[in-house]
Amino acid sequence: MEERLPKGTLGGQAVMEGVMMKGTDSYSVAVRKPDHKIEVKLNKYQSYGDKHTFCKVPFVRGIVNFIESMVLGMKTLTYSSSFYEEEETETKTDKVFKKIFKEKAESALLGFTVFLSIVIAAALFLMLPTGIAQLVGRWVKSHILLALIEGVIRLTIFIIYVLLISQMEDIKRVFMYHGAEHKTINCYESGDELTPENVAKHSRYHKRCGTSFLFVVMVISIFVFMFITARQMWLRFVLRLILVPVVASLSYEFIRLAGRSDSAFFDILSKPGMWIQKITTKEPDEEMIQVAIISVEAVLYGKAYVKAVNETQGIGMEEDSEENENTGEDLEEEVRYDKETSDAYRESGITEPDDEIDNISDFEKSFFED
Repeated sequence: MEERLPKGTLGGQAVMEGVMMKGTDSYSVAVRKPDHKIEVKLNKYQSYGDKHTFCKVPFVRGIVNFIESMVLGMKTLTYSSSFYEEEETETKTDKVFKKIFKEKAESALLGFTVFLSIVIAAALFLMLPTGIAQLVGRWVKSHILLALIEGVIRLTIFIIYVLLISQMEDIKRVFMYHGAEHKTINCYESGDELTPENVAKHSRYHKRCGTSFLFVVMVISIFVFMFITARQMWLRFVLRLILVPVVASLSYEFIRLAGRSDSAFFDILSKPGMWIQKITTKEPDEEMIQVAIISVEAVLYGKAYVKAVNETQGIGMEEDSEENENTGEDLEEEVRYDKETSDAYRESGITEPDDEIDNISDFEKSFFED
């Protein structure tokens, strides 16, 4: 039996018609394209925690992980959406960013999108509940009771928001891929072989889910915000904004512990967050499960596996055929790559491809059939 990654190592996210999976030092994105092919991409990834020891300190790492997850999530979602853009037209915003940031325009636009998302979230889940609580405060004098009321309002807004977006057709499919992502991780962490049949048997709920994280944020914010006794509306909002990193770090530590523990205590505490996942995850079909399996195995087996999957479907072959004139340095690089590919296949247990690229299992080949 192959050696498995420790529980809690794999994490992921549903994207447009696909799944992103993140391992220890890389992440993959597998997308079912309009032509029914599954294109998979693998990128090396190094978090700030790996670069700076301070960012791995408990409670600090939660804030770092939250920001990194937002940026990576937005980046992979944008990538997956690009396969479904009928005709890409340059907007006025694109032109402005290109003029100001030149070749870094795409990164700058992504950063701006993340910033805008944070502003909208702050307005919806901080300003609005605080404003409503301020009105209620005319009749409620206890700041503890007022904090509880505000927390309930915030949680209600969150649930209503999730319920509303779950009615959108595109979001319904994203939530189905979300279910596929959870089922695949649960299957892998249980020790079962990653086949569509095995994955389908597992739960679509997971304790480390981002939905559960947001729910925990809502609950912990109630207790943290109880310490704010200011009566002025603007000051109440500013103090809440300042304490958001504290709430996020505490929530992260709870989710991290719960995700790695099988104790009844953490199972009970995780239940409410997993109930919310009844909305944000849906039962996936077999094709969605296939995409999730490819995404997980791309992280497990590396670029050799990714190359095999893409080449089996003819993805990337056109680009390769145009690059016939190689320098000696290029040929040397290819030789090194071929050796790495061979080693990776041998270590992963996957049959190395022959000249006709007969390189992946029969059940995986069926993923690409129309």
